[in-house]
Amino acid sequence: MTAQADLKTHATLFDCMAETVGLDLQDEAISGRLRFDEISEAVLRCTRCSGVGACHKWLDKGQRPGTDAPDFCRNRDLLAYLNEDRA
Repeated sequence: MTAQADLKTHATLFDCMAETVGLDLQDEAISGRLRFDEISEAVLRCTRCSGVGACHKWLDKGQRPGTDAPDFCRNRDLLAYLNEDRA
């Protein structure tokens, strides 16, 4: 997989993970709670994850707003922080 394709894959995974736990990354960015550089760093963290298969399986179970991302997610803390006010 090319570097660009890998980034696109992980950007999609990050967005899907956020959506699954009840977050809209675009809304978070517009509100100023999430900066562009934080999104970039989150995608890069995601590219270093060895649990892509487990991620897909977890995401396939459907939306669970207000829940935490799974333990293996490298962006779990960021997503939990963003989701704090929604609990």
